Amino acid sequence: MIGWLIVAAALLGAPLFAIFGTIALGAYHSIQLDPSIVISELARLATMPLLRALPLFALAGYVLAASRASERLLDLSRAAFGWMPGGLALVSLIACTLLTAFTGASGVTIVALGGLLLPALQEEGYGDRFSLGLVTSGGNMGVLFAPSLPLILFAVIANPIASEVTIDRLFLAALLPGVLTLAALGLYGIATGLGRRVPRQPFSARALARALWAARWEAPLPVVVLGGIYSGKIAVSEAAVLTAAYTLLVETVIQREVSLKRLAGVIRDSTMLVGGVLVILGLGMAITNFLVDQEAPARLVDWAGRTFHHPVVFLIALNVFLLIVGCLMDIYTAIIVFVPMLIPLGLQFGVNPVHLGVIFLANLAIGYSTPPVGMNLFIAAIRFERPLLKLAAASLSFIGILLAVLLLITYVPALSLALLGGAP
Repeated sequence: MIGWLIVAAALLGAPLFAIFGTIALGAYHSIQLDPSIVISELARLATMPLLRALPLFALAGYVLAASRASERLLDLSRAAFGWMPGGLALVSLIACTLLTAFTGASGVTIVALGGLLLPALQEEGYGDRFSLGLVTSGGNMGVLFAPSLPLILFAVIANPIASEVTIDRLFLAALLPGVLTLAALGLYGIATGLGRRVPRQPFSARALARALWAARWEAPLPVVVLGGIYSGKIAVSEAAVLTAAYTLLVETVIQREVSLKRLAGVIRDSTMLVGGVLVILGLGMAITNFLVDQEAPARLVDWAGRTFHHPVVFLIALNVFLLIVGCLMDIYTAIIVFVPMLIPLGLQFGVNPVHLGVIFLANLAIGYSTPPVGMNLFIAAIRFERPLLKLAAASLSFIGILLAVLLLITYVPALSLALLGGAP
């Protein structure tokens, strides 16, 4: 009876933390354990060093989204690559991917850049369908690039189960798959530009210098921060402090585009995102510990071993399952709920847990734009005032490319493990 009440509450829109809290408290009460264990799990979050980077990267991303930094970086990219066939499409893909990487949410990218990119693409002659598909789905795989919040959260959840899954290693593992995805989408954009005979902008060194000067404060940020993380020169927590401090200094003091009054709202929004994730994370960890105590993961591994007789079959089933999860659940909740179960399953079939992390995140990123309830479709429908079905149809070609790359990511582990020295 209680279970049906929880399901009904979820369907009626009850907050996710309330659903998780009710499940956790009911679970511990059912085995006659003190419900205060749930509170101790929330307190344990404060002692997890891997979580230090999360709020700072979120703050930096929201400050960048609130300023005109995205416009300046877009102008810079356009001046540098606009002369290429499909140059604006390529620039738009890079801009969407970078903003998604810094904000950790593809929906924020649609809101922040959509109004700028959609009319620009249409004016260049790309067509309504392609332009809508690009701004709706082009930046999804930004979650594979540092300092993506989903990457950090996956490492936080997976590390106690598989110690080799660290933030640094996951950042490196996701780099080549992310670049491959961006290259595949970029080639599609170039082919579209050639097919529609989109006019190219002649290269102008003066325009490039002007755009570079306008973006002189923001342009070094991705290079320094991402270069420092990927090269191992600075730790992720140090990169988070550097990114947040530099972003705040540039956008509030130097550029003065985010006033102190507006900054309060930006901090509130980023804090609500991180706070919501942390509350759900703590309650999710309490549920996970209950399931471990009841040997649920071991039973799941045993069932999978009897059902799937080959790693390839397991990976096919995993991709199908995660694509469904991606269109029904936001990426943060999916990580918290399913990673503790899937890591042991992957180990059972010999799948490197770091590789599994890249597969997981790539699937969930595709789910952002997958009907029937992909989150990006709803955000884009509101942002652009277009029918949901039209946006879903416009995204199909991009989803097809992402699915093709997903197959490569899944069945060519070297893409994820090459920068780590190969599979252990």
